[in-house]
Amino acid sequence: MRERTLSPFTKAMSRDFSFPPFDLSRLLKTVFAPRPGERIALLIDLPDPRRVRDFGFLSDPSSSVQRLAHEVFFEGLRQGVSKELGLRGGDLFAYEETGGSNLELPEEAFDVEGKRLLFDRDLYPNFDILLCFSRFSATAPLTAKAKAFGFRGATMHGLNRTILATGLSVDYEQVSRQAELLRRGLAGADRFRIDYRIGGQDFSLTLETAGAAAQKSHGLCRGENPDIVNLPAGEVYFVPTGAEGDFPLRLEDGSLAIVRVSGGRAQAARPFSGDPARIALYNRRLAEDPAAGAVGELGFGTQELPPSGQDIQDEKILGTFHIATGRSDHLGGPLGPSSFRHPRNATHDDILFAPFKSPELRVPQVRMERKEETRILLEDYRLGPYFRELLGRAQ
Repeated sequence: MRERTLSPFTKAMSRDFSFPPFDLSRLLKTVFAPRPGERIALLIDLPDPRRVRDFGFLSDPSSSVQRLAHEVFFEGLRQGVSKELGLRGGDLFAYEETGGSNLELPEEAFDVEGKRLLFDRDLYPNFDILLCFSRFSATAPLTAKAKAFGFRGATMHGLNRTILATGLSVDYEQVSRQAELLRRGLAGADRFRIDYRIGGQDFSLTLETAGAAAQKSHGLCRGENPDIVNLPAGEVYFVPTGAEGDFPLRLEDGSLAIVRVSGGRAQAARPFSGDPARIALYNRRLAEDPAAGAVGELGFGTQELPPSGQDIQDEKILGTFHIATGRSDHLGGPLGPSSFRHPRNATHDDILFAPFKSPELRVPQVRMERKEETRILLEDYRLGPYFRELLGRAQ
């Protein structure tokens, strides 16, 4: 596999960079530093998990994530990586897709012979490392289960070949170091202010962080502490203590709304463009389940990566940022499944702000306030003076 270079967008924000060929052994060794004899398993989600039997899902055109999991990870482990790293297992299991980001997983899964198994009895207690490849993120539920059962793992929802060749081919030691530079630089922030401009109108959102320590997603999941990491990794994030103002929201059909935030949660959205009926459905969800609108994350990308078309990588790109609403317990926040009136609403929904995601939306500035200082982090998705200072970049 030849090296791939960054897009012009990413080069404009950072130094030139290239990627070595993907190496499964290097990835697992760097991320997990596995101990000899540890047992590893792979999870995939399918509309009908029984199709894992005899690998029937491989003929399904809608199962591209799951086919890559089989082709690259399952076969890679079987063809020598397990032996090289001293790992046991490498089994593949399927569960029924949840239908939403970070919703609770079902109780049952199926193996490649069609045998029905229970997660809590047959899987979680019997494996040390779980890798999850899915359509819908499973980071939050797996994080809770990891803490309960003591395993480690990684979620790679939305996996595609661009991600394999770039975000999963990087040196995660370096990813961790760069994330730590930004984490230290943002630690103790009192609040963040974000300015938006769209269609000649200006909006702003303030997120309170009350002097909290910043957290990082850096891709290293070693030792005996149970944990689940996103791969690709590379972000610094906070769980806000409050939020006020407005932010633009693009719905799946392309409709654009301006969301009013008060008291730390999205209260209602007003149409800006597109289908008012879709925006009305969003408002109905906020009304029936207020926890669904809780602003539960502010994150900044720390990696130099090309856009992949999947948020799991694209939100890790240096110069982008995201906020999220809903569930936040996996980030150290207060909202878990029991906080919601309806289980179907207990999602964690990331809202990514990036020029390739919403080119008509400008973000003139993102600023951090800490005690008596105000620091400019981003200007129109380019590194502001403070991020350049933290990363040692030329002015």
